[in-house]
Amino acid sequence: MPAPPQPAGGRRRWKHRLSPTLARDRCYARAFRSAGLRQAAVPLPDGAVVHFWLPRPDPALHPVLLLHGFGANATWQWAPFLRPLIAAGLAPFVPDLVFFGDSASPAADRSPAYQAASVAAAMAALPGAPQRYSVVGVSYGGFVAYHLAHAFPAVVERLVLVAAGVCLEEADLASGLFAVDDISEAASLLLPQRPEDLRRLVDLTFCKPPKFMPSCFIRDYIRVMCTDNVKEKTELLYALISGRKLSDLPKINQQTLIIWGEQDRVFPLELGLRLKRHLGDTSELTIVKDAGHAINREKPAELCRLIKNYIIDPSVKYRDDRKGCWKFALRRFAGSSLRKVDSSRPLI
Repeated sequence: MPAPPQPAGGRRRWKHRLSPTLARDRCYARAFRSAGLRQAAVPLPDGAVVHFWLPRPDPALHPVLLLHGFGANATWQWAPFLRPLIAAGLAPFVPDLVFFGDSASPAADRSPAYQAASVAAAMAALPGAPQRYSVVGVSYGGFVAYHLAHAFPAVVERLVLVAAGVCLEEADLASGLFAVDDISEAASLLLPQRPEDLRRLVDLTFCKPPKFMPSCFIRDYIRVMCTDNVKEKTELLYALISGRKLSDLPKINQQTLIIWGEQDRVFPLELGLRLKRHLGDTSELTIVKDAGHAINREKPAELCRLIKNYIIDPSVKYRDDRKGCWKFALRRFAGSSLRKVDSSRPLI
């Protein structure tokens, strides 16, 4: 007797179980649990819920808040870094930013300032919350980290900004500084809904993009990682870029380490130099060679070393003159199609 046909729902569940993206997602979550972190959902008065991964309570460890970028959530961004950071004496607090992962909000505010306020409120609401902590922000998470440092100076000790173009202006899009010409094109690139969009994003993000990307894996990744909260995330991008001017960016007083990939084509190195000029003597700029925007993927060991050393040892200086970071950057831009870096005037 022939077996009855399998219902469509069963086929969907079977495909769901076979998803390589979901399998990797589960591996990253397992890495968090095996490192001793536990999950918590923190409700806020405005109805928002911020999902956190929290470390074991240990007063001997230095608390550090890790903020992910636009193309990831907490687990995908930070799973490989947890054990080295904990072994170095750091206690990682890792949230999903609002509209990423398991965090959400009914509020209409899409600004990075709102993201920063939500994370700060959630941190303050945690049982036994640290009074002060350092903050590390990657890319979009760096925008949030910057606002956090400005709005809550009594809470944020030291700051690490990784490939975070907080000094960009909307006018930079039209000037040819970026690979996109306007915000809508940036949204289609950063929120890919087609395989060709994701391939282009990977090509821009990595210094050495993977040579082989099967279409079936790309479609699976888009289905799992790029289809939730697309409207809200698009609004986040517009709120981030629309009308943005360097003259409106406040200065912060925390000691800040700026880390940038030498070959970053998402946020070009000029933005790192601009940020260094904006912050002045309170900041240090480190340029990572042979790395693009995805420094956390291409140079994870070097990035992890820079983060833990800077936070644990405040006396460490990272503008390594032996490597000639500033000379290298000036030489690079002097011969490029971008605007020249003139040390006698602001970059904009």
